[in-house]
Amino acid sequence: MKRIFDILFSFFILLVFLPFGIIFSALILVSSNGGIFYRQNRVGQFGKSFLLLKFRTMKPNSDKLGQLTVGMRDPRITKIGVFLRKYKIDEFPQFINVLFGQMSIVGPRPEVQEYVDLYSIEQLEILNIKPGITDYASLEYFDENRLLGESDNPRETYIHEIMPHKLLLNKKYLENPTLSEDLKIIFKTASKMFK
Repeated sequence: MKRIFDILFSFFILLVFLPFGIIFSALILVSSNGGIFYRQNRVGQFGKSFLLLKFRTMKPNSDKLGQLTVGMRDPRITKIGVFLRKYKIDEFPQFINVLFGQMSIVGPRPEVQEYVDLYSIEQLEILNIKPGITDYASLEYFDENRLLGESDNPRETYIHEIMPHKLLLNKKYLENPTLSEDLKIIFKTASKMFK
């Protein structure tokens, strides 16, 4: 049932978003060199890696300077990228990942291998379900980039403060990964975006 919902919901969102997606794609191409999409290896269900899709919001090869984005003033972010990130529009291509079966609408956010390697055996249980576009941790850390931008050492802040708390919130979802719970999280996410 969850998979059917994921497919139908993703198809509907992509269909509605298509005209806006074309506009944003053109703006991305005009505003800086590079392609429309940013692809990054993330760790999915059962530890299998996949290419996560996002609208490109940074200058080409920016990830070589670090995986974390430190606030909206990060010089690697393009002008249109600031807008896309602020309203979470850069995340919309992940509905394509959902259609391909690599992600679900709701589930723990997929992490890069660098940070998954730091998980404890207990924390690795998160990988038993498909990663998602949104979850409790996404709601709690809706302004994560700002928090990291205010830190003297963003990587350490992420590893020792933000990531452990995110994983606790992910475990909360594991206790009740139902469609009704998904709908509640989707509604809360939409409310946050529109606010």
